[in-house]
Amino acid sequence: MWYHKPAINAELLESLPNLKVVASSGVGIDHLDLKLLSSYGVKVANTPFIVSTDTADLGMTLMLASSRRLVEGHEMAFSPDTEYFPADWLGVAVSGATLGIVGMGTIGYKVAERAKAFEMKILYHNRNQRKKEEESAVGAVYRKKIDDLLQQSDFVLLAVNLTPQTHKLIGKRELELMKPTATLINISRGLVVDQDALVEALQNKVIKAAALDVTYPEPLPRDHPLLKMKNVIITPHIGSATKKTRWVMMEEMAESIEAGLAGLPIPREVL
Repeated sequence: MWYHKPAINAELLESLPNLKVVASSGVGIDHLDLKLLSSYGVKVANTPFIVSTDTADLGMTLMLASSRRLVEGHEMAFSPDTEYFPADWLGVAVSGATLGIVGMGTIGYKVAERAKAFEMKILYHNRNQRKKEEESAVGAVYRKKIDDLLQQSDFVLLAVNLTPQTHKLIGKRELELMKPTATLINISRGLVVDQDALVEALQNKVIKAAALDVTYPEPLPRDHPLLKMKNVIITPHIGSATKKTRWVMMEEMAESIEAGLAGLPIPREVL
């Protein structure tokens, strides 16, 4: 499966009685009905670890691009109407700012490693607290309540899996807890954020900006209000999109398929 295609439903499974394994690209499995697949005796594999470095890099890229208004600046520099660069055209400092990471798994932790190099103060919210030595290595401070993280962060970065518990995790209430100067960065899944609430929060200056690699749907309708806002950056779900990583993802998927067909333990099997 690539970009969630083909759709794995009962009709397809009925038509493939000899199917043994489904290998899905990336880390997310929210598009798969694991119980349904299991009922047909089909095993599932994904590629969860190889994507983490590139996705963490993109998280930092979005934060820096948004804070320094990179897209706006590019447009200004290229515009045929530009006669001078205004002296009061200012961005937001990243160094010394507070980054709140929601979801401190492999990707979230790698974001923290990068943020440490920018001398950021790092808070994180997770289902489980990390080991003390892991926290110390990146200078991260655990916040058991997500509300505390939202209220204290200058940048809030989402790196959680999409589950029933994280569906629209960030809604109107959570956005109103954030600082009016804060930026929301989403590198997880679009449905982790209530998109209508986000539009409203940006329009009413409840938060300052948003930088999104994921939306719902993808791509957004061409008349969607998020596409008309200067304080929004949207990239086309490119967290893992480097030549090296995509190549390794293909290799890992092929390894899982070969193992499944041979009746051997499947690398990176989703249990």
